Amino acid sequence: MFLSVNELFKVGIGPSSSHTMGPMVAARMFMELLRDGSWPRPASAQVDHLRVSLHGSLAFTGKGHGSDRAIILGLMGCDPASLDPDDVDAILAKSHADRRIAADGFPAWRFDPAQDLTFDYDEALPGHANGMRFEAFDPDGRVLLRQVYYSVGGGFVVDAASLEDAQAAPAPDGGCDTPFPFSSADEMMAMAKSSGLSIAGMKRVNEERALGDGAVSGAAKLQSSLASIHGAMRACVDRGLAQEGELPGGLFVKRRAAALARELDKKWATNDPGPLAANDWLSVFAMAVNEENAAGGKVVTAPTNGAAGVIPAVLAYWEKFTPGVTPKDVEDFLLTAAAIGGIIKHNASISGAEVGCQGEVGSASAMAAAGLAALMGGTPEQVENAAEIALEHHLGMTCDPVGGLVQVPCIERNALGAVKAVTAASLAMYGDGTHFVSLDACIETMRQTGRDMDERYKETSLGGLAVNVVAC
Repeated sequence: MFLSVNELFKVGIGPSSSHTMGPMVAARMFMELLRDGSWPRPASAQVDHLRVSLHGSLAFTGKGHGSDRAIILGLMGCDPASLDPDDVDAILAKSHADRRIAADGFPAWRFDPAQDLTFDYDEALPGHANGMRFEAFDPDGRVLLRQVYYSVGGGFVVDAASLEDAQAAPAPDGGCDTPFPFSSADEMMAMAKSSGLSIAGMKRVNEERALGDGAVSGAAKLQSSLASIHGAMRACVDRGLAQEGELPGGLFVKRRAAALARELDKKWATNDPGPLAANDWLSVFAMAVNEENAAGGKVVTAPTNGAAGVIPAVLAYWEKFTPGVTPKDVEDFLLTAAAIGGIIKHNASISGAEVGCQGEVGSASAMAAAGLAALMGGTPEQVENAAEIALEHHLGMTCDPVGGLVQVPCIERNALGAVKAVTAASLAMYGDGTHFVSLDACIETMRQTGRDMDERYKETSLGGLAVNVVAC
């Protein structure tokens, strides 16, 4: 099993990787399919207009997550990684005014968002809770092309046919081009023991092999990619610490990270910041990222947008309180975190709509704890233990965003996820790596818990805080 660090850590816009980035990617995929022209149709058939419907969790919380806006942006040719959030309103205004989609030289096909983009609360598509149906019609209203896509978490999107194929015949683990093809924590630990390499070391070899093409070494490409990921995470922290005001969406939630950071700076200047300074900074860093995400800013899926603050916060915390942090340290942190995240995604899920927030913030906390333990000089056994501790104590966590917005409880939840990650790493480092519950057992428990969890608590905003908090 190989999941690239660049697939797990993707730059995009908020507020949700599965409900914003995923729909945008799916819409763009549909437009590219139309452009390709390889789909079967009568020779004289001409596309006249488009329709899109959102299903399952995407229907119930799509408005709060901006799924409808993301669909239009994707149809207009926008890509989450390159889209400037400042351009979004102008692009959407043009689409609504023209009631047409004209992207990348396409004909101006009819598409009225008020009529052709629907939230279907009744029909759940069979493949995944986050389902979308795209249709292209001729002038007489006949369907020329119908395509179903699923946003499966972390910005990953698959079409219905690919998902059915994967479920019928899962791809074999590993592969001849992957030197360390671990698909479970137990396999990872066995390979670390036999090779003498750290988890980051094995992940580095896998990434370099996948990236190398002869012209430019895989090592150089990987170094550049990791620097870019780190830079995007750091930039998001910095933007979040500089912005104030009210978050969009109607809950009237105010940004707090900037004001809290100023208070911490004042304490820091006294040379007596108090015993909770490190913990406070850790929380503020996480809140800064998730406030920026809630505002629709640029973030890095880590492994999702809803959990985007945990990993950057732990890394920023380490950089602030540890002298002499090197680029190699940052690389090892990200590679270790990505190795753990890949195992979780492969064997369970990182989708809140599939397993609740245990799959988002829980996974992020496990990834961050592993990365931090690696920076603290942990053995592979201690690193695996750190990840297990962090994940275990998120088991059963529901995804119940108030108003369908990634604000309450999501912003503070990232702060607590970061705190748990640091605590888990610290606890693991006091032991020798021997522990009672394995990471694989914990991941399987999360999968089973998510399967048994009531749908009201899986990003539908139909239960929990979402219905017990009065939102005006």
